[in-house]
Amino acid sequence: MNKNRRRLYIRSSILGVIAVLIGYVFYSNFTGEDTLVKEGETAPNFKLRTLEGGTVELEDYRGQGVFLNFWGTYCPPCEKEFPYIENQYADYKEKGVEVLAVNVGESDLVVKRFVDRHSLSFPILMDEQKAVLDRYGVGPLPSTFLINKEGEVIDILTGGMTEEDIQEYMERIKPS
Repeated sequence: MNKNRRRLYIRSSILGVIAVLIGYVFYSNFTGEDTLVKEGETAPNFKLRTLEGGTVELEDYRGQGVFLNFWGTYCPPCEKEFPYIENQYADYKEKGVEVLAVNVGESDLVVKRFVDRHSLSFPILMDEQKAVLDRYGVGPLPSTFLINKEGEVIDILTGGMTEEDIQEYMERIKPS
């Protein structure tokens, strides 16, 4: 009888922990709306370390269009779209559009190998603690925020893009 009672306590404890975890997930997903960035809002400023060891602050790009892309090396659509982003970056950098590619939570070594393999020239920002990812409310990768020269988010895009899509988006945020 004592053995059965102990099993009951263990099972009840495990179920209790699971219930608390599920409750926390629901609570954090449904009450965190005030931290998510929406179209029409000013993009929250952030400061992140670059892969090369410098620092980039979003506010420094006021007056330019910003193509803010959240990505990971493990994301096939991210890998597929990066050559397209690189091609368009070469054309639009001189027109006042900056690409900021925010890697979410990966090591410098892994990211450096990926960047070298794809010959990427735009700034790669390291969001090790995923603070910017969380602040912007990013879900699936890749996610891209189009930010105009006034610092306003004009569109939020999720999923992979074609080169034509990227060109159209960069044209939309190009300062006049």
